[in-house]
Amino acid sequence: MLNESAKNSLIQGAKDLGVSLNEHQFNQLDAYLELLLKWNKVFNLTSIRDPEEGVKKHLLDCLGIIPVLEKMQRQGLPMRSLMDVGSGGGLPAVVIAVCFPELKVLSVDAVAKKTTFITQAALELGLKNLRAKHSRVENIKEKFDVVTCRAFSSLKDFVSLTESNIGEPGMWLAMKGRRPDAELQELPSFAEVTEVIDLHIPGLGEERSVVLMRHI
Repeated sequence: MLNESAKNSLIQGAKDLGVSLNEHQFNQLDAYLELLLKWNKVFNLTSIRDPEEGVKKHLLDCLGIIPVLEKMQRQGLPMRSLMDVGSGGGLPAVVIAVCFPELKVLSVDAVAKKTTFITQAALELGLKNLRAKHSRVENIKEKFDVVTCRAFSSLKDFVSLTESNIGEPGMWLAMKGRRPDAELQELPSFAEVTEVIDLHIPGLGEERSVVLMRHI
């Protein structure tokens, strides 16, 4: 379990982000981070070793996009299925699956040990809406309402590799550090930016943004 300081950081950070976590969801995120750090000792899933750092740089960082997804839902955009590309240790796929239990989430990564971990995490956390697939994204043939990534590649490569996976209507959501102005200029003609949102992650002190795009 999280130590008291890390626990308080998660509780307060979620509130500051405007994310409402019930007790069950909080416990799932707590157990997920504990599992990630435990597996990390053997499988090197993340460079982070400290629970409080894990809360800020992993959990809160990914919770920052939850209000964005909730806004999309309120706007009537379909939110039945989501694919997270290059999930690594399950970020943001696991966090999204916890916060949206009715959303079917597929986590894709080309590294087998990472998808093995996500499969085990889904089992231990009781996330029946989350599955993982060991594959290169270009080999995925399914279509999704939302396709996400976090530090995966350039925006151009992200949308090009997943163009065939975007449903109609569908949205891309790319998590970035600072606002990627140069990358925005290189997008192919089929991808239209609908919004670029600057995120303020509690306690992080680093620039974060999210780029929303639709297929045209």
